[in-house]
Amino acid sequence: MKYDSQKTQFIDFPETETPAVSIGIMIENVLSFFFNDEYIHVETGDFLVGEQRALLVNDKILFNGKLYKELYFEPVSKKASFALKEVTIGKGFHWERKEDQCFNGALDILITETGLLAINEIDVEDYLISVISSEMNATCSKEMLKTHAVISRSWLLAQIEKSRQLAQDHTQHIACYQDSERLIRWYDREDHSLYDVCADDHCQRYQGITKASTARVEEAVRETSGEILAHEEQICDARFSKCCGGVSEEFEHCWEPVHHPYLSAVRDNLTETTLPDLTREEEAEKWIRTTPDAFCHTSDQKILAQILTDYDQETPDFYRWKVEYTQAELSALFNQNMDGLINLGLIRDLVPIKRGTSGRIEELKIIGTCGSIIIGKELEIRRILSSTHLFSSAFVVDRLEVKGGIPGRFVLTGAGWGHGVGLCQIGAAVMSTQGHTYRQILSHYYPGAQIKKRY
Repeated sequence: MKYDSQKTQFIDFPETETPAVSIGIMIENVLSFFFNDEYIHVETGDFLVGEQRALLVNDKILFNGKLYKELYFEPVSKKASFALKEVTIGKGFHWERKEDQCFNGALDILITETGLLAINEIDVEDYLISVISSEMNATCSKEMLKTHAVISRSWLLAQIEKSRQLAQDHTQHIACYQDSERLIRWYDREDHSLYDVCADDHCQRYQGITKASTARVEEAVRETSGEILAHEEQICDARFSKCCGGVSEEFEHCWEPVHHPYLSAVRDNLTETTLPDLTREEEAEKWIRTTPDAFCHTSDQKILAQILTDYDQETPDFYRWKVEYTQAELSALFNQNMDGLINLGLIRDLVPIKRGTSGRIEELKIIGTCGSIIIGKELEIRRILSSTHLFSSAFVVDRLEVKGGIPGRFVLTGAGWGHGVGLCQIGAAVMSTQGHTYRQILSHYYPGAQIKKRY
C-alpha cells in the first residue's frame, strides 16, 4: 500500500481541555510506597513525605494507625513524585519481573476483593511520555516516537470513550463463549472498572518516570499534542504489536467480532502489493514456512536496540520462530493451563479450524486420546500452549516420532510477535529509519484513518 497524502490530513475537533487518565498499577495486601516530595493526604489534610505503608485489615485500609475505606494523595507540585515498591511488569510473559517504580501525579488506594489497588492519576500527555519510554527505547527515531504518541493517545481515548458508552448503555461486555466442545475467550480491557487502563502489556506499558525519558520523547509528545487517529468521526482503536510477521491482522480475529475498516490486512511492504489469502491453510503454511520480505523482517541490531527495551531484546527470533515440545511437555502444559476443565489424555493433533488475515489461528482444535476441544481466540491459544505465551498464534504444526497415531514430539513453526493488529512496531521503526514521516507510517498501518486534533 503506497502512501496517499490525501488519506491522512488534519481536521480540528472543537478544542477541549487535556483530559486526565487513571492507571491501575498493582494489587497487594500490603502496599509500600515512598513520597519523594510533599503529598497531601486528602482525607486528613496532612502533608506527607517519605516512607509510607498501607495494609488491608478486615476489609479496611490501615494507614498511620487509622482505618479508611479509601486513601487519596495529591501532589503539592506538578513535579512531585512517589515510588511504589515491587511492581510486577510483564505479568504472565517470559520476561515477568518485579521492580520499584516512580510516578508523577496523584495516588489513589482502593479496596478490592483481591487486595489493595494502587491507582495513579495523571495528565494524558504526561502519561504518554512514560508509555513511549516504557514501550520502546526512548532513543529511537523522532518520527517513530511521534507515530507512537499518536496511536497511544488514540487507543487510550478510544478505550475511555468505549467504557463510558458501555456504562451509559448498561451493557455487559461478553468476552467468553464456552460449552462442552469449545472455549472461545479474548482478553481486552473492558474488565477494568475501577480505572481507565492498567500499567502492563494487557493495555499499554506504563512504568511512570522509572524509564528515563529524553528530550526527544517529550518533543514528540508535545509536537503531536492532542492529535489522534479518527475514522468517520470516531477515535480509532489504534492497536499495535511488536511484529506482524509480514501481514497485519484484523481486529475481529483477536477480540470481539466487530470489524474496524482501519484495522484491516496490510502487507508490511510498500513495493509488494499482493496479499496472500492466509485464511486458507495451504497459503498460511507456505507463508509461515518462508521469510517474505517485509519491513519487520530485520536483524539490524541498531534498529532493534532503538525499538526494543532491554528485556524485549531477550527475544532474539520474532519474524519466524520455532518451539518444540515432547508429548509429556505439551500434555502437561494443556492440563495445567486449562485448570482441569477437560482431560484430553495424550495429545494426538493440533488442527487449525479458523485463521485470520495474517495467518494467526483464531480457533484451534486440540485432539487427544480421551476427547477434543476447540479453543480461541489468539491470546487464549498462545496461553494454553505455553508456560507464558507463544510469540503469536500464526503457526503450523509438525507431528514427529508418531507411534500408534500419537506423536512423541511437536514442532511449532511460527510468524510474528504479538497479535499483529494495527501498527507493527518493528516494521514502523524500520520505516522511520528509511525516511518515512509519522504521517506516512500511520497511513500505511491504518488505511483510511485521518489525523485529527482532539484538543
